[in-house]
Amino acid sequence: MERWEKRIFILAMVFLFAVSTFTVASGQDTIKIGVIGPMQFVQGIGQWNGATMAAEEINAKGGIQVGNKKMKIQLIKADSNEFINPTDATNAMERLITRDKVDFIVGGFRTEAVMPMQDIAMEAKKIFFGVGAAHDELCLRVAKNYNTYKYWFRGSPFNSTFLVRTSFVHLGTVGAILKQSLNLPKIKVAIVAEKAMWADPMIPAAEAVIPKMGMEVVGVWRPSDKATDVTAELSAIQRSEAHIIFTIFSASVGITFARQAGELKIPAMQVGINVEAQKDGFWEATQKMGNYVFTMNTYARNVEQNELTKPFVDTYIKRFGETPAYTADTYAVIVHRLAPAIEKVGSLDADKLVAFIENDVSKGPSGTVAYLKDAEGRHTHDQKWGPGYLTSVGVQWQDGKLVGVWPNKWKATPEAPEITYKGVMPVKIPPWMIEKYKK
Repeated sequence: MERWEKRIFILAMVFLFAVSTFTVASGQDTIKIGVIGPMQFVQGIGQWNGATMAAEEINAKGGIQVGNKKMKIQLIKADSNEFINPTDATNAMERLITRDKVDFIVGGFRTEAVMPMQDIAMEAKKIFFGVGAAHDELCLRVAKNYNTYKYWFRGSPFNSTFLVRTSFVHLGTVGAILKQSLNLPKIKVAIVAEKAMWADPMIPAAEAVIPKMGMEVVGVWRPSDKATDVTAELSAIQRSEAHIIFTIFSASVGITFARQAGELKIPAMQVGINVEAQKDGFWEATQKMGNYVFTMNTYARNVEQNELTKPFVDTYIKRFGETPAYTADTYAVIVHRLAPAIEKVGSLDADKLVAFIENDVSKGPSGTVAYLKDAEGRHTHDQKWGPGYLTSVGVQWQDGKLVGVWPNKWKATPEAPEITYKGVMPVKIPPWMIEKYKK
């Protein structure tokens, strides 16, 4: 072989090697999972962290067994920017599907943005696990138009109806404690919900149910989800002499509200949903004014829903330096639902996986997941709530620590078994509230 022929041969071999290397690196033997969410905010960071932890765990074991070969997970991050501009969310979803060619999608947060993202994913027949948005309609769409929306599954949290039901349990628990401890004849409740679609159905539900619980609703306030000043709302609430402020917050207003309420020492317990209060950084973000805030959460340090909770929470804290919020359940979706389904089906085929997942029952760190059917027997791909399934936990900020306080001797019905999760502590009443009402 002539010298120039050898050079051409060597160059050709180098080229072929480079092409083959690029092909493998570009995902030929990987499962691409798109993680979409508001990546500049704690909610999106949680989604990405949970997915990262899942991919690392699965890939360390060689990947997911798909038929006769192992396939590793490749994560693709997509910043939906949905708090600022919902249109950015649809563009991000389009890129995941058309440019990045993902196999599956997890994430989404604000319902107003998730609905159009859901439509894009369904048109492409991509399985989309929602981890962030709670509105019931996201799953009602599956029942109403199964062939179109069957690729959607709720991942976390459970739906708005169950969120508000759980919040009512927390409200009743705290109301009973206040009534007994402070000798209050009747508990007065102020409802404060951010202006967001997911919160809309919770307000009329609260207005209808709270009086039936023997409490009085003294008013409803709807600040912006990004409000930086809520002193007007807090002043009105203080004049109403509310004993409990029933909060429905998923965004940064939760920090503003808790900080200013703490500064003013409003003599009322904050109870309900405050997603920002689920994070360890809430204490510093509120300038240490978020003490005694009670919120629903998915996880809490030292609280165990089952044997999988502690290993997940401890590993997450070690890996990321903070307690996982519910958006970190991207981990559970990938590790305990999607990966086992792929291995059992032996395929990435979306239709085969849908048929398996919707009938599967799986245990994860936050509880046991089973998917519901509606009254007509139609699949909804929504999750079961209650003892033995998903319940969430109640947490309270107590002197700089986020402590699990519920369920503690909880009975869902008079006939149901009593439930106390390992590690829960008693609820604490703000001392300035005790000073005002204790006689």
